[in-house]
Amino acid sequence: MFKKLFGKEEVNKNLEVVAPITGQYVAIENIPDPVFAQKMMGEGFGIEPSEGIVVAPIDGEVINVFPTKHAIGLKAANGVEVLIHVGLETVAMNGEGFTTKVNVGDKVSVGDELLEFDINLIKEKAASTISPVIITNGEVVESFDLVAQGQLDRGQTRVAQISTK
Repeated sequence: MFKKLFGKEEVNKNLEVVAPITGQYVAIENIPDPVFAQKMMGEGFGIEPSEGIVVAPIDGEVINVFPTKHAIGLKAANGVEVLIHVGLETVAMNGEGFTTKVNVGDKVSVGDELLEFDINLIKEKAASTISPVIITNGEVVESFDLVAQGQLDRGQTRVAQISTK
């Protein structure tokens, strides 16, 4: 009824972030890159991948597909923006070994495939395969709680719980 009266739907302030990649959990402070480890880009976590598939960790809209295909940004209905950055120093690969499955503006649901990548090529050509998952607009976040560690399964393991302001 309120939606009809005011044209605005009530947005859920809580957001679950599931693992976008299957692999081993890495604490953000242990990501071997100071930009991520010191949370300069935002709060989050890393994953040491065991396979080369990235899926949507949230329901939302694709807001950024980097031209070098190494990173994808998503935005949830409540405004939280999530960056999935595959590997470290992978921008220098200029898209080699990466295949995107989505475009800017696409709506995605948890578990939808976003990207494929070649782990062995990243090991050969980049600094690390560790893949940061970062909340890039922390100003909208009231709380960020990690709820899983250890082995993570893409599209299945709930890793973080976020509440917005």
